[in-house]
Amino acid sequence: MEQEKPIEIGSYAQFRSAEGARTLEQKYYISEEIYRLENERIFQQRWLYAGRVSQLTKPGSYFLFEIESESIIILRDRRKKSRAFYNVCRHRGTRICSELEGEFSKSIQCPYHAWTYGLDGKLIGASNMHEIENFNKRNYPLHPVAVELWQGCIFIHLSKNPEPFKQAFTPIYKKFKKWHLSELDVAHRLTYEVNANWKLILQNYSECYHCPTLHPQLNRLTNFRDSLNDLEEGPFLGGPMLMVKEGGSMTISGNRCAAPLDGVSGDDLNRVYYYVIFPNMLVSLHPDYVLIHRVHARNPGQTQIICDWLFHPDAITKPGFDPNDAIEFWNMTNKQDWEVCELAQKGISSKAYVPGPYSEFESMIAALDREYLKALDN
Repeated sequence: MEQEKPIEIGSYAQFRSAEGARTLEQKYYISEEIYRLENERIFQQRWLYAGRVSQLTKPGSYFLFEIESESIIILRDRRKKSRAFYNVCRHRGTRICSELEGEFSKSIQCPYHAWTYGLDGKLIGASNMHEIENFNKRNYPLHPVAVELWQGCIFIHLSKNPEPFKQAFTPIYKKFKKWHLSELDVAHRLTYEVNANWKLILQNYSECYHCPTLHPQLNRLTNFRDSLNDLEEGPFLGGPMLMVKEGGSMTISGNRCAAPLDGVSGDDLNRVYYYVIFPNMLVSLHPDYVLIHRVHARNPGQTQIICDWLFHPDAITKPGFDPNDAIEFWNMTNKQDWEVCELAQKGISSKAYVPGPYSEFESMIAALDREYLKALDN
C-alpha cells in the first residue's frame, strides 16, 4: 500500500507564492452573463456534492437538490441503492415533489394526473393511457441523473456523459480514508444565506491571511503561519494547519468534543486539514470530527451554505456527548466570514473596484482562480 509522505509544517510559508496574481475582474462577481456561463460550464459539467448518504434513512427516503431551474430527487430505493432523477413527470413535465425532503411510501406519484413511478424510476402506472395505441410504460421512466457515493457523500452530475467519478477524483479518492468519513453521522446542521458571490466563499476559505484580524480566537488555536498546502493546483486545493494546543481541537474551549476518530493518529492528532473540492464543497478534517460546507450559488450576489458537523456514531450515542463546543466555534467563525464576504461583494460592486495583488499567503486563491477560469473557458 502506498504510504503518504510526512508533512512538515512551519517553514513552508516562506516558499509559497501567489506568483504575482491579482484578484478577478469585477464582472466575475456581479455579471448575470458570467453567472449563466458558470451554470452551463461549471455546475452542469462537474460532479457536485449533494448531501450525505445518512440523510436517506430508509427505503423511500428522499431529499431534493436544486440548482437554478433544475430540481433533482435523490432517494434510497428498495435495494438500499442511492438514485437520482429529474423532478419532472414524463407526462406533461409537472414537477413531482415540492417538499425539500420526505419519504415515499412505495412509489412516486405526480400530483397532476397521477402518473406513478417505482423507486427505480420506472413508470408503473399511467391512468387511461392503455387507450393510446402503442403506448408502452417502459418508454417513459423518470430521467435519471448520474450518482456516485464517496466517503459517505452523495455526488451527482447533470451532464449526459459525465467524466467517470473515480477518474475525476483521483487526487483525493483515497486521501481521507483515515478519517473513515463514510461511517460518520451528522450531529448538527446549520444553513446560512449570504449576500455574496459563491466564489468569495471559496476564496475566503482558501486563505488564513485574514485570520489574525478577523478570527483572533481561531488564530490562537492555529497560527496562520503554521500551515501548508499539499494540493496546490487543480480542482482540489488545501492542506493542514498545526494546532497550538497538543491534544486539542477547533472548539471554543480548544478541547476535543469526542475521542479521536478511528485511523487518526500521530501528527494528525494535532492538525486540522482544510480542502476545497471545486466547485461546491469544503471539507475540514479535525482529529475528533469533520466539518463539511455545501456551497450553493443562488445568483451572482447570493449564496446558500449548508454546514454539517460529522461525528462517529459511537461518540454521538455516548452519555454526555456535547458537540456544542465545536458548533459554537464554527458558527462564530462562519458568521465572521460571511459578514466580511458580504462587505467584499459590496466593495467589488463599486465602480472604484480594480483588481488588487494577492499576498503570498493567498497562493491558494490564485490557484483557485486559475481552476475557475479554466473551467469557465471550456
